[in-house]
Parts: sequence; C-alpha cells; structure tokens
Amino acid sequence: MEEEQIEQDQAVVNFIPCISFVKRGVAKENPDKVTLTREELARVISSTKKELDDEENEDDDDENDENMDTSDGVEPQSRNPDDEFNFADYDEEDATQVAAVSDIAVVDPDEHISDGEDSEAEDDLIKPTDNLLLVGHVDDDASSLEVYVYNEEENSFYVHHDFLLPSFPLCIEWMNYDPESKDNGNMCAIGCIDPIITIWDLDIQDTLEPAVKLGSKGKRKKGIEKFGHTDAVLDLSWNTNFPHILASGSVDQSVILWDLDELQPHTTIRAFQEKVQSIKFHPTEAQMLLTGSCDGTVKLFDCRDPSEIDTSFKQWSFTGTEVERVYWNPHNTNYYFVGLNNGFIHYCDIRQEGNSIWNIQAHSDEISGILVNHMQDGMLTTTSADGVLKVWRYNSSTAPTLIHENEVGIGRIQCADISYDNGFTLAVGGDNKQKQLRVIDVRDFEVVKRQFNA
Repeated sequence: MEEEQIEQDQAVVNFIPCISFVKRGVAKENPDKVTLTREELARVISSTKKELDDEENEDDDDENDENMDTSDGVEPQSRNPDDEFNFADYDEEDATQVAAVSDIAVVDPDEHISDGEDSEAEDDLIKPTDNLLLVGHVDDDASSLEVYVYNEEENSFYVHHDFLLPSFPLCIEWMNYDPESKDNGNMCAIGCIDPIITIWDLDIQDTLEPAVKLGSKGKRKKGIEKFGHTDAVLDLSWNTNFPHILASGSVDQSVILWDLDELQPHTTIRAFQEKVQSIKFHPTEAQMLLTGSCDGTVKLFDCRDPSEIDTSFKQWSFTGTEVERVYWNPHNTNYYFVGLNNGFIHYCDIRQEGNSIWNIQAHSDEISGILVNHMQDGMLTTTSADGVLKVWRYNSSTAPTLIHENEVGIGRIQCADISYDNGFTLAVGGDNKQKQLRVIDVRDFEVVKRQFNA
C-alpha cells in the first residue's frame, strides 16, 4: 500500500513554467465578475464540446491521410529524446485535458451564495499598493493562470482569481493594451504547447474563455484556413513603443509579429535553424527585436522592412549550446545579456557583432532567468535549473562579481521575473511539488543590502 502511494506521489506533476508581474495601479480596484445563467453555461459547454468533436474528426481525417501516405512501409517517427515537453504527443494529451470542460455540471449560481461573502469583499478589492503576479500553473493534468495579489507593505500574498487554460502554458506576457478596444487595458497573452495564443482580460473574473485568440489550426471541412504558428509558443514580447504589436517565438522555428488591431500576423521571420526560445523588443527602439534560438545563435532584427528581414540581421553565435534567455540592459540599451543551456552568461554589445565582452560560468545547469535591477545600475540576478538564485555586481567592461547565492527551495527553477515597481523584488517558479512559488526581496540578504546601499 505504501509503495502504491509513493508511486502516486511520484506521478503527480505540480510546477510553474512561467511567471510575470503586472505594473502596479493598472488593475481595476474591483474586477468585473462573469455570472453565467444556466442557459449561458450550457451554451458554452455545448460549444466547447462541439469544437472538441470537430477537432477530433479533423485529427482522425489527418491520421487517415498520414496512414495512406505511409503505406509504402515507412515507420512513423519515434519520440524525440530531446522533446522535453513531449510536444509530439501533445495533441492527444491536450484533447483529454480540455475535454474535461464538457463534463462540468450545470448548476444554479444562486445555490452558491455564501454567508461569508461580505467578509471576503475586502480581499476582492485591489488596492493601489497591490502588485499583481501572473502565474502559469500545471497541476497534474490541469493548467491554469493564477492571478496573485502581492502587497509588500502589508506582507500579504494570495490568489485573487484564476483562469482555466486550454493547454499547458509556456510563457506569459502582460500588456497594457486591449486589442478589442484598442486602448489601455490590463491584459495578458499566454503561449502554450497548443499553437494558438490566448489573450485574457485580467480585470474580469470567472470567465471561461479568453478575450481574443491569435492563430487558427484551420478546419478543412469548413474551409477555415490555418494561420499563425504550427507548434508550441515558447516566448512572447510586447512592443511597448508600438503597443498594437506582439511578437511570438515558436518550436516551429519562426517568429511572428502580430498586429493586435487586426488579430493577424503582420510579419513572419523564418531565419532560424531550430526552436526560438527567447525574444525581447528593444526598450526604446521600436523596430529592434532580439531573439535567442536552440541553434545557438542570437539574432538582432530591424523589423521595418519585412521583405529583407530574413536575410538582413546581426548575429552572435555560441557554438554547441542552446540560447535560453536574452535580456536587454535597461541602463544602457546598447548591451544585452544572454543565458545558455550550459549555465554560461554572456554580455554583448550590439555595436560589436559576433563577440561577447565578457562571459562567466554562472550556474551548473541551464539559465532560467536573467533579471537586471532597473532601479540600481550594476545589479544582476540570475536563476537556473540548478535551483540556485545568484546576485552579481556587473559593469560593461569586466566580468561580474558574485555577491550572494541562495538555494531557493522550490526545486528546479523554471522561470523568474522582476517587479516593475521595485527592482529588488523578484518572483521565481519551480517544480518542487510541495512549494513551487516564491516572491523574494533580495534586500533581505544582508550582503546585498550593504553592497547596493539598499
């Protein structure tokens, strides 16, 4: 019996693959709540079930076509051992997960009015001093976006509301732009193993569907064409200078620049030999996009001329490695950091193509986070799948000095982000089944506080 319990515990997946802060003061004080009638909920469930049935029928047709194509005796491709997230088998797994939506019982909302509703009203309000933290959470076969409230002054941290996601989340990007109203908003784009990018309105609670979707798998029987990515979306970058533009990098070896006003691809970049894992728009030069790929290259694109974008770019190569993270230096945007899967960090000047200014073996495993304190020049924080967070003092000419390292206690660190409002506040997500999330103020480390006079 004990052995069975151990096997069950080992089988459970519980981790955080992506995380993102929201700028303070943007969220509505009292987010709207979606209240569905029995008829509306039944319609949503029926529509979802029909969509799943249509996709299943399409998949069956595609499978039959493939079987016909392989009638010459060629065996189907076996699972790739480098396929970390089992992308090849995802369609089958995802259908099972989303199909659970069709099993939701239709209930009368009035039956769930609680006597403690008034006592919870205060927690529902988002104060001007609250930060929101967006957390992609995978718990066994369920995926969700959890919206946390973090208040540094009150030392409070709790889930305010959440969204059930249609597939396994891989990246989150907060946007202060609403594609539907073409105005300021409080939105978040999510890239998943499913190639469709979903955009959610964070000021609405209890919604079952995203505000908009980017991309389409297509439906042959209905004459709906495919567009957008054809495989998992690994990273997103919102253009703060041109707020109607969102970039996405994918396993399908491409980057798409989306026009959020039209909800269509504006430009597609295919100048890659492998998966595109990290992308970042330049903080001030709207046309410049930095990309990192599993082919071991970082490329800098000028997006103003789509006709030449696949052939005209700057490139830095890191032979025999995969690029995990790219990150602009907010204090001098001629420079950027790049983190590799072998634990190295390189620091590069965009005016010097090809070589890095300095590099260090920062960690013993792949880099999962590069964060620069935007309030304090010279402070760099790195995280890694080795489970360690490190704080460094750096400059633009010599290798950085390690100030402090801390084993965070959340397993392999999968993701990290830095607060818009406090450059000393970080959030990290990991794969420890008991504890996967921490918010850290690095000033709590005495040596960091002394070094940076914080």
